[in-house]
Amino acid sequence: MIMAGDFRKGVTVEIDGQVWSIADFQHVKPGKGAAFVRTRLKNVMTGAVLERTFSPTDKYPKAHIENKTMQYLYSDGELYYFMDSETFEQLPLNHSEVEEAIDFIVENDNVNIRFYKGKAFSVEAPNFVELTVTETEPGFKGDTATGATKPAILETGYKINVPLFINEGEKIRVDTRTGEYMERV
Repeated sequence: MIMAGDFRKGVTVEIDGQVWSIADFQHVKPGKGAAFVRTRLKNVMTGAVLERTFSPTDKYPKAHIENKTMQYLYSDGELYYFMDSETFEQLPLNHSEVEEAIDFIVENDNVNIRFYKGKAFSVEAPNFVELTVTETEPGFKGDTATGATKPAILETGYKINVPLFINEGEKIRVDTRTGEYMERV
């Protein structure tokens, strides 16, 4: 059990049968009345965000989230298949469970999958990935002083803006947290 007064960013708790991650918190001590904890919670299963206040003495069970590194194998159109590198078991997941990461992973990439009570609920790509540009307009030599960008499509189908000097077939590093171009590899 964890008391609301001990809430910290990233802590996962079970409230009303749902698993919530503390996205933000603030301890408030008003001039009059009792202190309280103002929080912004994110449902780890659905992604819904909720703002709620708690008394610092409220107790909630801590939710234990298991993280496992697995390898992305392939997609059959409906399901995405991942393999546990230790047991070689395959895990099929729906698009809703992988939609945040699928734009940044290719076959044989390792990803972090989060489980709650044995059920997978989200897939996280590494913070930085290297992907090949499959489609973009030709670049112009020396046209980099303005910082202008052009649209490009990566091997996963993800659309991104890249500098003018990037050409088809080049590998680039992408920050998966923001979805932005970092550098040419």
